[in-house]
Amino acid sequence: MRDVIIIGSGPAGYTAGIYTARAGLKPLLIASSVEAGGELMKTTEVENYPGFPQGLQGPELMANFQAQAERFGTEILLDDVVEVDLKGDIKIVKTGGGQTFEAKTVILATGAAYRELGLPREKDLSGHGVSWCATCDGFFFREKTIAVVGGGDSAMEEANFLTRFAAKVYLIHRRDTFKASKIMQERAMANPKIEIIYNSEITELKGEAKLEAVTLRSTVDGTESNLDLDGLFIAVGNDPRVWLVENQVELTPERFIKVEGRSSKTTIPGVFACGDVIDPTYRQAITAAGSGCVAALDAEHYLSGH
Repeated sequence: MRDVIIIGSGPAGYTAGIYTARAGLKPLLIASSVEAGGELMKTTEVENYPGFPQGLQGPELMANFQAQAERFGTEILLDDVVEVDLKGDIKIVKTGGGQTFEAKTVILATGAAYRELGLPREKDLSGHGVSWCATCDGFFFREKTIAVVGGGDSAMEEANFLTRFAAKVYLIHRRDTFKASKIMQERAMANPKIEIIYNSEITELKGEAKLEAVTLRSTVDGTESNLDLDGLFIAVGNDPRVWLVENQVELTPERFIKVEGRSSKTTIPGVFACGDVIDPTYRQAITAAGSGCVAALDAEHYLSGH
């Protein structure tokens, strides 16, 4: 019987591991067989994580997180959780490797995946001109020509933010109207650095070592054209990883795990959630890490009261 099982291994999961291990709870962290470290494993330079003034690579940062969690006694299992039963006092967690674990508490740190366009070479060019995070990577595109693809508030917000750095920002949308709020649309349309390209979708990413251009296809008549770019920011939404628990814990209307106020408490006693799986807004390594700390402290308080 475990005191704590942590499912997920990004900044939130590893931080929860650090705090619960230091509290003497001997956590088991199930990290995934192929995606240990989370989305930061796909990131190149990380310059905005406090404490690293020279910046470092995303995988290096996550290796530091893992080493610190292990230093305090977190047991890390490289396997995938395939089934959970969270509703009873004893939580049951099953892995793809055939193991079954029981725990008094479970911390869900399963994260959220940025939605991709599904284009060839999209993954190859990630970190080489293609990005899903303006606040992470906008700094690298000073006086460059870039584009944002999407039609919601996030796309508008990213386009406006990126004008702080870029010389020119195209906003590419496959329809002739946006689903973004009126005020966000007005801000984007009023920004002299932003040019909106309606009724267009990206069909090809061009460039070898880095992104150099995209091919646009009209959604009206099918004609194609090339657009030279130094960078492309994809803002078409993200998908919280909730399939494991969606029929057990309550979700928000956006399908993130619902928590109580600023805590990590889900609708099931003894089950806590943290990181990007509860956060549709900020999605930063440091906010995820802080959220993991909250979950660890909530779990510790729960156990001390039971």
